[in-house]
Amino acid sequence: QVQLVESGGGLVQAGGSLRLSCVASGRTFTGSFMGWFRQAPGKEREFVAAIMWTGGTTYYADSVKGRFTCSRDNAKNTVYLQMNNLKPEDTAVYYCAASLRAGLVFSTTQYDYWGQGTQVTVSS
Repeated sequence: QVQLVESGGGLVQAGGSLRLSCVASGRTFTGSFMGWFRQAPGKEREFVAAIMWTGGTTYYADSVKGRFTCSRDNAKNTVYLQMNNLKPEDTAVYYCAASLRAGLVFSTTQYDYWGQGTQVTVSS
């Protein structure tokens, strides 16, 4: 079993920054990847970023490229999402997710485990 716990959300003004963390416990993540998704009220959950546990290759949605950075600390089983130059449209609940197998990083169906989510609110 895997547990994912996110933290770091909050309220920030437009142009500000936040760093989200996601601690994974329960197994060793090798040959798999972690993703960040977000869901705004009334909208579907959407892909934000992903990172391979081995090698650290990252992937980003076009809407966050150049503003968000995904990183990981393998020793701590933790992934981070550094969010800079935040915009009101970034307001959402942010979820981290773990995939134990190769596949499409941007697809919600690829992921086997999900965290409980953390709220990010960006005021204009």
